[in-house]
Amino acid sequence: MNTQKITIIGVGNIGTAIAEGLIRNQFCKVSNVTLAKRNTATLHRFEEQGAKITSDNVKAISEADYIILAVKPFQIREIAEEIAPHVDYTKQVLISVITGVWLEDLKTLFSDEAVLFRAMPNTAAAIGESMTTVAHCNATQEELSFVTSLFETVGEVVMINEQLMDAATVLGACGTAFALRYIRANIQGGIEIGFDANTATLIAAQTVKGAASLLLENKTHPEQEIDKVTTPKGCTIAGLNEMEHQGFSSSLIRGLKASYDKIVKDM
Repeated sequence: MNTQKITIIGVGNIGTAIAEGLIRNQFCKVSNVTLAKRNTATLHRFEEQGAKITSDNVKAISEADYIILAVKPFQIREIAEEIAPHVDYTKQVLISVITGVWLEDLKTLFSDEAVLFRAMPNTAAAIGESMTTVAHCNATQEELSFVTSLFETVGEVVMINEQLMDAATVLGACGTAFALRYIRANIQGGIEIGFDANTATLIAAQTVKGAASLLLENKTHPEQEIDKVTTPKGCTIAGLNEMEHQGFSSSLIRGLKASYDKIVKDM
């Protein structure tokens, strides 16, 4: 169990998921976790488990080794102005999970000397199944290992070049919605061919979960797994070919590209 003290500022959906992961997996002592939010009413369940809660951000970071910034993008400048003068850049590490805020932005808001991480979890962090991408600057190997372990409490982690962070947002965060839209369509199709909604949902969701697990466990290419269920003149290949005739793969790729272009344009 780690002895470092961790503060999370801004305990919304992602901040809450991280806090739950830290506590559920006993990553560190619960008493070493501090949660800071203007309205602490939603944080009392964490306090009951032993975490500290406060609405005072400066107080929250006073003893922290790692400070996780989980506020909304429009709030970061105000938060930085509040806490930057009180951060000890020789000892404290800053971790941002704020969409669209780059490491260079954080340097400007805090210090060129700061040890900084930029992480992009997704909403599956709430159930410990996030795909989190991480970029960093000024970090030691020990700090890299710690932050990797921290985000492993809510799922899988991969270190990437920050220039790929927008692409990672589309593939790993927007991608959650794209996958769910596919499942929804599968459910609708299942109902049309005879299943009730609950049964169709179970079959569709578990089938997608199983398909993803095949790739992760076997470390295979999707086409290798597809080949195992497509027999000559069979129903699977007939369905796949019809989907491709209707632009299934190309529309998904175009959707990914549209989301990526939107991020780049708005930055």
